[in-house]
Amino acid sequence: MAEHNEVAYTTADGMDYPAHEQTYEGFLLLTKWGTISVVVILALMAFFLL
Repeated sequence: MAEHNEVAYTTADGMDYPAHEQTYEGFLLLTKWGTISVVVILALMAFFLL
């Protein structure tokens, strides 16, 4: 059987954490503004369609 003493992802090279954090910040920004846009659209629909 193979030895499984060392976990590969903890010693892997090439992890670009600044790029990962930048992508996550962009995701949060997009999510925030997307949610705000949907709320505004629903509020305008409620105002003009009722």
